[in-house]
Amino acid sequence: MILPTTRGVALIAAAPLLALVIGVVAPKLWVLGLVYLAVGLAALLLDLISMPSARALVSAVHPPNLIYVGEPQRIVLDLTLTRGRFPVTVEATFDHESILDLPPRIKVLCPAPTRDQPTTIRTEIPVRSRRRGTARLGAVWLRRHGPYGLMRRQTRQPLDIKLRIVPNIRAVRMAAIALSRQDSIFGIKDQRQLGDGSEFDALREYQPGFDRRGIDWKHSARHRRLLSKEFRSERNHQVVIAFDTGHLMREPLGGSSGGRAGDPARELPRLDHAINAGLLLGYASLKGGDRVGLFAFDSRVRVYAQPLGGIDRFPRLQHLSADLDYAAEETNFTLGLATLSQQLKRRSLIVLMTDFVDTVTAELMVENVARLAARHLVLFVTLQDPELPEIIGTEPASSSAIARAIVADGLRRERLVVLERLRRLGVQCLEAPYNRVGTDLINRYLAIKQREMI
Repeated sequence: MILPTTRGVALIAAAPLLALVIGVVAPKLWVLGLVYLAVGLAALLLDLISMPSARALVSAVHPPNLIYVGEPQRIVLDLTLTRGRFPVTVEATFDHESILDLPPRIKVLCPAPTRDQPTTIRTEIPVRSRRRGTARLGAVWLRRHGPYGLMRRQTRQPLDIKLRIVPNIRAVRMAAIALSRQDSIFGIKDQRQLGDGSEFDALREYQPGFDRRGIDWKHSARHRRLLSKEFRSERNHQVVIAFDTGHLMREPLGGSSGGRAGDPARELPRLDHAINAGLLLGYASLKGGDRVGLFAFDSRVRVYAQPLGGIDRFPRLQHLSADLDYAAEETNFTLGLATLSQQLKRRSLIVLMTDFVDTVTAELMVENVARLAARHLVLFVTLQDPELPEIIGTEPASSSAIARAIVADGLRRERLVVLERLRRLGVQCLEAPYNRVGTDLINRYLAIKQREMI
């Protein structure tokens, strides 16, 4: 497609105006208007002829292997000019799906080839996604401008590139590296501290200062000296990370507006924050010797992976969590938690990552969580709503602002009521900000292990 640029249109559009001015000032020189029009058309034709053909401009698109949700990545665009005597300005536009954030137009200046040697310009284009899934780059539109900027020629190059968008496990890896450097958490070897844990490890000679309750009188009588039992923490617990993938978890953390400008994390759905925290907990649990499984449900059960041990099982958790889709259905806690309870044959730590609005909508959820807590230890995890404190803490300037603050305070109170009800039913509760939920979850997990609550 060949079209004039804005400069070229202005050049030709000025011809009638110039002819009118000449006709009023000097009618005998009206022919100058036609001369100007002819010169303008010749300039357009010369600019079009000087423009390189479509074959002279070769493009190559190199997408990233994976795109981590919420994290900027780069798409590499290589433009090679094989022929031509003038530099060429190229504007590139991608056909892409709505879940990708790309610049609407990328402008690149390609220098002219020297001594018949092609010139290649590499451009890195920022790309970011707010949702997980698979996105497609359908085509790239290349718009070439002439050397005088009067004409442009546009071509379409099909791409059909599929980009896989996965949870932001880079943040999980960085936090996991920080955890692995802290030898005080699990230690390089099994910790065998006297009095810690309930799993018998060995017998050793009793020393002053040891807990007298650890003395093994039977073996002491046999060996004719006081022997004390050594215990260590059990490391073969079952940990199941359960994700609620219902419609409440698909909403951005900052509401339908996506949160404040300049805070990309609040534009992510709640489910993605939960997945990042869940993967961090899964890594720490596998590193600590526990068995980790994954469960996801909304109106029906989406994923169930039985608990398995070993740090080499962590890629399985990554793969399964990357395939979790956003559902628009309401969560069926009765079906989901009953199914999970039937699948587990031994007492486990169930980390339930979900969300609720008020006491009315949470009534059925509380009932089923309480039923699950009768057999297992349930850690109920929810994200703090960042908008509620902002609305409550902002000084109201109008009657509508006062009404919003009253409603926000009521919702906050109802959330506290639900969490208190769960605590009284024996459920461990954790409500944390999105930027601290992973760390707080690890700390709560370590506290549970230390107290041997599982």
